[in-house]
Amino acid sequence: MAVELDPQLMDILACPSEDHAPLLAGTPTDPHADVLTCTACGRRFPVVDGVPVLLLDEAITPADPPSPGTAGD
Repeated sequence: MAVELDPQLMDILACPSEDHAPLLAGTPTDPHADVLTCTACGRRFPVVDGVPVLLLDEAITPADPPSPGTAGD
């Protein structure tokens, strides 16, 4: 299922890391993934029940494989 967030919200959402880069829905290889991907660092932030979890501790780093049952599947 693709992430469906209000376009105005997507305009203001940014990665919580120091660079504060914009986020894109999905991943480069799976635009329908339930994650938001940072355009600078590549971290993926899960979207749970339509709510983005923008916590660095919960982010999936580009080197981390998705684990079963997470938003990267």
